[in-house]
Amino acid sequence: MINFRYHVVSLTAVFLALAIGLVVGTAALNGPVADNLKSQITALNKDLGNKRDEINQYREEINRSQEFATEIAPTVLNGKLAGRKLAVLALPGTDQYADKVISMLTIAGATITAKVTVQDKFFDPAVELDLLDLANESSQPTIPIAAVPLNSNGVETASAQLALALLQRSPVTATQPAAGDVTAVLTAYSEQSYISVDDKAVGGAEATVMISGAPAVDKDAAKKSQSLVYMATEVSKNRPLVVAGVGVGEGNVISAVRGDPTLVKRISTVDNASTADGQVASAMATVERVVDDEVGHYGLAAGASSLVPKAAS
Repeated sequence: MINFRYHVVSLTAVFLALAIGLVVGTAALNGPVADNLKSQITALNKDLGNKRDEINQYREEINRSQEFATEIAPTVLNGKLAGRKLAVLALPGTDQYADKVISMLTIAGATITAKVTVQDKFFDPAVELDLLDLANESSQPTIPIAAVPLNSNGVETASAQLALALLQRSPVTATQPAAGDVTAVLTAYSEQSYISVDDKAVGGAEATVMISGAPAVDKDAAKKSQSLVYMATEVSKNRPLVVAGVGVGEGNVISAVRGDPTLVKRISTVDNASTADGQVASAMATVERVVDDEVGHYGLAAGASSLVPKAAS
């Protein structure tokens, strides 16, 4: 007669058999599975190592290409801007490469009459009326406020006034800005922290190189981007202008110039001036704009015709 104890013993035997089967099966498969996993991990590590080597190689190639551009610059640029006087406007966000662009201009033989670093405050919509007041207060006998746009746009008015101070009048036989008046205007804007400028800055430039940075991203970004276009427009009205900088990001001034049917024919642009080859291209584009009186657009972004002017290449 089968009793309860028999059932307990039978069930215990079944579970024990299952447990033994699992242990034996796991032991039998453990070797091949573990070996396969180890093989996959080894392969992945090797692939990761190869990718790291490729990245290092690409980085080295980029560094070498930048070194090549810097080393070849004297041969490409030597003397092509000799005797030419240029004013430089360095816009916000260009601290890391503005002086490198200037270095290429001087290698080409240019004389930098003034480097004006424009502060972000200049483009702040909140101080537009203050900027208009400053433009009126800064009027000088040879830089009269009557000679600039008389409207409610502070950036437009102030940009026109700075252009009058920094650039030669056309024709050159016209009355040129007096040295003292130039100093007075630049000092007025500098004391109010709209710009910073060195003590050696003078007027008399025959062209301007504007060095642009990444576009603003704050709540006033759209207005600031439009203000950059106002500045470029005013500076380019009577004398050649090259805008060299960064051509990426929504609202960047280079894209705006290239997209404007009037400005694109008047202002040259270089969209990769943060790199050594772009800095060389900036000087080459300045040669083309100032010496040959031709407009071109260079770099990597939309609207660029090539990396450098064709004649120079």
